[in-house]
This record gives sequence, C-alpha cells and structure tokens, in this order.
Amino acid sequence: MTERLYYADSYLCSFRAQVVETTAGGLTVYLDRTAFYPTSGGQPCDTGSIAGRAVLDVIDEGERIAHRLSAPLAGDGVDCAIDWARRFDHMQQHSGQHLLSAVFAELFALDTVSFHLGADSATIDLEGGAVDPPAVREAERRANAIVFENRPVTIGFADAAAASGLRKPSDREGALRIVTIADLDRSACGGTHVRSTGEIGPILIRKIEKVRETTRVEFVCGGRAIRLARADFDALSAAAHLFSVSIDDLPAVAAAQLEAGRAADKARRKLEVELAAYHGRELYAATAPDTGGLRRHTRRLERGGLEELRALAQSFTAQTKSVFVAALNDPPSVLLAVSADSGIDAGQALKAALAESGGRGGGSARIAQGSVGSRDSLDRVLEKL
Repeated sequence: MTERLYYADSYLCSFRAQVVETTAGGLTVYLDRTAFYPTSGGQPCDTGSIAGRAVLDVIDEGERIAHRLSAPLAGDGVDCAIDWARRFDHMQQHSGQHLLSAVFAELFALDTVSFHLGADSATIDLEGGAVDPPAVREAERRANAIVFENRPVTIGFADAAAASGLRKPSDREGALRIVTIADLDRSACGGTHVRSTGEIGPILIRKIEKVRETTRVEFVCGGRAIRLARADFDALSAAAHLFSVSIDDLPAVAAAQLEAGRAADKARRKLEVELAAYHGRELYAATAPDTGGLRRHTRRLERGGLEELRALAQSFTAQTKSVFVAALNDPPSVLLAVSADSGIDAGQALKAALAESGGRGGGSARIAQGSVGSRDSLDRVLEKL
C-alpha cells in the first residue's frame, strides 16, 4: 500500500521514499510513500522527478500508486521532487471549483455533477435549472468576495457513516477526506487544495454552454485568471488601435462598423444582380437561335464557383426559349438553367445526364446543379445537355 503524503500536506514538494517495485524495464515505479497526486476526480496528475528521472504520469491503482518515468530507475532510496508550479496551479483551480460550486448551490440551488481540470481552463457541469448571464455575474461576484475574505480551507477526516453537512453525499465507505471552506462548504475530496481562499486568487467565469441536461461553466482561477485577463486586455487594445478608439468605445464602434459592412455587402449584392441581369440580356441578344428558335449558351471555367454564374444564368433564361449551361473543371460540376418555355425540365434532364456518368445532383424544373468525379465524366454530361 502506498502512503499518500498529499492527503495530509498539499504543500509538500520534496520528499524521500523507498522503491517497493519496478516494472516495464524500470520505467514504472512503486514507492512506499508519495506526494505525487495521481490523475483522479477530474484533476490531472502531478509531474516532477524521481531520482532525476522525469515523472510522466501518475496512476491510481487503488491500494498503490504507479509512477511512469522517462528513463529506467535503479536503486532503493530515492529523492523526489514535485513540479511546484503545476501543483499550485492545480490547487488554485481545484479549490476554486469547490468555492464556485458551493456558491452556485448557495445562490441558485444548482448542483455540480462533474468537474474537469484542463490545461488552460476548468469546467463544472451544473444541473437543477438554467444558468443565465446575470446568474453568472452574481456567482462570480460572490465567489470573489469570499476569496477576498481569505477564509480558511482545511482538511479533515471522518467516517462516512458519521460525516454530516456535505454539499454532495458520498457513496464511499470508511474514512472520508473532507475539504472545508469555512462557513460555506464541506466536500469529500482527495485532491490537493490551498490553505485559504485568498490563495485561490481571482476567479473568472469565461463561458457557459448547454450540454445535454446540464449547463457547463468554464472558469479560471489565480495565475490563469491573471494571464487570461492580460491576454484579453492586449487583444482589446490591439482591436481598439485598429479602430483608433479607446477600449471603452470599442464595442459601439465595432457594432457600427459591422452594420456599415452589412449595408455595403447588401448594396454590393444588389449591384451584382443588376450587373448580371444586364450581362444576361446582352448575352441573350448576342446569341443566335437554332433552327427551333432556342438560344443556347455554354460557359466553362477552369476553377472557381458555379454560384458566380447562377445570377447570369437566371438572367439569360429569364428571356424566352433559352438554355444556359455552366461547367466547372475543378471540382467537376455543372449547372443547367432553362426558360419556362424551353420545353426542358432542368432537374430531370441534369439528373439523367449525371446518372449515366456516376454523378449526383438535381434541382427544380428551371435550374439544377450537380457534380461528377472527373473531367472526362463532365465532358460526357455536357454532351448529353
């Protein structure tokens, strides 16, 4: 059985231990005691070194803990060191999660059903009702107020049968490790935690999203919150500089620019349609009818998009007795448009031509579009049209 030193002291970052067993050619090591936290409860494992070998992973195997190393280990007594920056970051995020979960329960009767601590942010999944932006702001404000109060965070142990006042009942038996935030929260937890809420640092809620029957809340604490706040400020400053305005004026100026852009885009599309209509009529006038009075125009492009020719095709076939065929070599595709009096059903005609060449597509009686697998197949489709 491995003695778990992190249970009693989350601040222990160096210790000496005895090697009990090695496996996998010395790359997996079992110690008599360890301060390395294994991946568990939504919290990633600690890293660091054992006898100078980097610790890559720490696995909880129930009665004992496995340490996977970067190089084989030899010897019995070993000096071990925890990556303190990573450990303290995880302590801030995990203690912040307890605080935030307790606040959501206190203010809105929302229960935390899962927790995940990622490399960049952490999330909790809440159930019991909707979480809207005002609730997020209120929960964030309340959580940070408790951070500023610097309440003690303590670790204790109690028998599961006798443990009371837990925010979430535990299904474990025997001794429970209980993390308590003074006058706020008691939770059964095996993770690493800070000594007081002040050490959590600022708490920022970054995003909320609906995930099935729960609401996922993404947040950051402490050093992560400071780094992200700086990154946000730098991004806003850069955007404000582009518009030559202050950060405070940026939202209104950006909204005005977007509205102006939408208006310009609408005007551009209107002009494109008008220009295509003009070109369509001009092209129709320049196209000689066949013996049956049908005017047919075929246009083939090397690459691009058929949508660019759709307005031209529709303008051309808005005239009497007309057919417009557009083809694209890359990717091989085709568009067929016909006038109402052409005697041709565009959808059926194109579908039949595509079927013979292994292509797919379709459309209405007036306009249809499809694609084929090769340029040779496209040539055969055009011969049918």
